[in-house]
Amino acid sequence: MRIIFCTSPGGPENLVVAQAPTPNPGPGEVRLRVHAAGVNRADLLQRQGFYPPPPGISEVIGLEVSGIVDAVGAGVDPELLGSERVALLAGGGYAEYVVVPAGQTLPIPAGIDLVSAAGVIEVAATVLSNFDHVSLHAGETVLIHGGAGGIGTFAIGYAKQLKTKVIVTAGTPEKRELCLALGADAALDYHGDPPGWIEGVMTETAGAGVDVILDIMGAKYLEANVDALAAGGRLVVIGLQGGTKGTLNLNRLLSKRGTITATSLRFRPVAQKVAICAEVEKRVWPLYESGKLKLPPQRVFNFENVAAAHSQLASGENVGKIILQVSN
Repeated sequence: MRIIFCTSPGGPENLVVAQAPTPNPGPGEVRLRVHAAGVNRADLLQRQGFYPPPPGISEVIGLEVSGIVDAVGAGVDPELLGSERVALLAGGGYAEYVVVPAGQTLPIPAGIDLVSAAGVIEVAATVLSNFDHVSLHAGETVLIHGGAGGIGTFAIGYAKQLKTKVIVTAGTPEKRELCLALGADAALDYHGDPPGWIEGVMTETAGAGVDVILDIMGAKYLEANVDALAAGGRLVVIGLQGGTKGTLNLNRLLSKRGTITATSLRFRPVAQKVAICAEVEKRVWPLYESGKLKLPPQRVFNFENVAAAHSQLASGENVGKIILQVSN
């Protein structure tokens, strides 16, 4: 089978098409003939050598795919054969075939095509599990950093379905307009030092701050995020685009009775991923099928153009989701 192989840690030019043996499913697993793969920030980090897969997981990049089940392992319902599914992976997605625990695959929501489906499960599982983790609930206000990206565009719509007020940050007027069109109540420019969004958050919340922050930046925004929290606020860090080591005024956090937590979906045990996928099917898929959730903008690249896909995501100009089409 064809795979995307990273010749060495570095730039997108190190991604090349190569050959590898086709895997076979083990007990409890299915094999998918991959139609398309979602491209995520974590993929860029892995390519650069900063985010290796868990032990025993394929070195091939890729955390989510759509495809057709063409083989099943022992203990898996044979009726899955031939079905169109999406899969949440710990790695291996940039390939013509993947094997994955059956419970980490879901049927495709009605009305979503096989290519677009490749970009829905990783963001849905990430956002749902993290909003659950910090108990975001109706009537609260959530701040979402990077509102125009893959995570952000999904999080806006999902947070509105939870009946929350949604504030986002984004870097250009066009991106902020997109966020507002997706349902955000306010879209703030993140430029400035200190970040310009802090004043905007306080204006939007009448000085109270936000109850929850979904943060993709990490160290760069750590102190500013704490400043933006309301009393009893919760900050959940899911990305480190702004670095890994920051400083924190603990007295400021203490005075707000604030909570800081960080999570990674990739390194969770299989049982937890299966449970999250089940919640996605139960709670998110009906929102797509009813039209209450809309797909964000998507840009599709052919398998051989993977370097261009990575360059587009890294450019800072991308909005929505990038998809790598593996098969026609």
